[in-house]
Amino acid sequence: MINLKTSFYYKLTSFVIGLILSATFSKAQTVDARSVFIHKIDSILQSQVNDDKIPGAVIQVKKDGKVVYKQAYGYAQKFSYAHKPLAKPEKMTTEHLFDIASLTKVVGTTTSIMLLADRGLINVDDPVGKYIKAFAVPAKSGITIRHLLTHSAGLYEWYPLYYRASSKQETFKLIGELPLAFPVGGQRKYSDLGFTILGEIVEVVSGLPLDKFEEQNIFIPLEMKNTMYNPLTKNQPYKIAATSFGNPYERRMVYDPDLGFQFKEIKHDQWNGWRHYILKGEVNDGNAWYAEKGVAGAAGIFSTVDDLQKLVDMLMNKGKMGTQQFISEATLNTFLTKDKFNNGLGWMMDPINSFMKNGPEGTFGHTGFTGTSITVVPAENLSIILLINRQQMGLINNKEYYNVNSIRAQVFEAAMKYSKK
Repeated sequence: MINLKTSFYYKLTSFVIGLILSATFSKAQTVDARSVFIHKIDSILQSQVNDDKIPGAVIQVKKDGKVVYKQAYGYAQKFSYAHKPLAKPEKMTTEHLFDIASLTKVVGTTTSIMLLADRGLINVDDPVGKYIKAFAVPAKSGITIRHLLTHSAGLYEWYPLYYRASSKQETFKLIGELPLAFPVGGQRKYSDLGFTILGEIVEVVSGLPLDKFEEQNIFIPLEMKNTMYNPLTKNQPYKIAATSFGNPYERRMVYDPDLGFQFKEIKHDQWNGWRHYILKGEVNDGNAWYAEKGVAGAAGIFSTVDDLQKLVDMLMNKGKMGTQQFISEATLNTFLTKDKFNNGLGWMMDPINSFMKNGPEGTFGHTGFTGTSITVVPAENLSIILLINRQQMGLINNKEYYNVNSIRAQVFEAAMKYSKK
């Protein structure tokens, strides 16, 4: 005869034990997947450091609201200006500030434009001429803020502004006077000049210098305490990753016709203010440094991986900073909707890019010339911040900096594989 009471407790005990074993197995699987992922990232980045391809890097991967991996590799500074290895190279740490280069366009400028739009102070489809007189002329009257954000305004892709301008106001005036290089709205031509003008719009509308507006409205509210322009002026003992040996590549852009940046009004010998030292705390970008004293809409921000994560978290949390709405979800959706060129406003969204290769719909991010990148995958609740100080290695055969796109692609692939476990 079956003892029903005993049978019930036996089944209950078996069920509980099963749950415990299942949970334990699931946890073991998760731990194992994370270990495999970390090993993969280590093998990618450490091998690049060991092979003298990059001097150093910092990575942070966050998944489902938790930091999965955060690590520093190699060195923050490895060489002297003479390109001699330092006797005591400076070790990289996760606290180091990086010159984030064109990440400035999204971290600072795009977020500023988002805030102004969110507050009803501008509309992304406003003509630029509404705010800047130089654009209220027939040839440029059709250019809107949206065009600037999507790199489709028809402006020059690059121009050595410092050959003809030595202040912020002179820079704005010069860009306003330059002719268009392409039809307005006809194609995407990535332009630093467009984001410099967006910086001017922020100043005109807010009545504040760009750096002050961003400090008061982005960095302080988001508690990005180690994010700023011109860190050397702050009288703080910041750890800062070194970048280039002066501006050798930018000088080549001016002098080498093969790069396609020759302008009849620019004579090589009319300006010679090139820096001859290791850049460490001074923005690498020449236009930002020489022409705009370190503060520009296109480049200039220095930040840490933790600070950048705070901005990314806000974007991933539908514009919220904790429980507070920092930017409305509607505004966020406007900026993170693809245009006809397959990109958002400010943010890149085209999955052809190496740092988000074949990513799911809605993935967005950006890169910086110094070796920095941010990738956000809302569909997977995943973000990847990768900071590499590639310029410390110098130019390869005096031509180009080491291309880190393959590193970005490998890291993204590994992170997506882990995310789907």
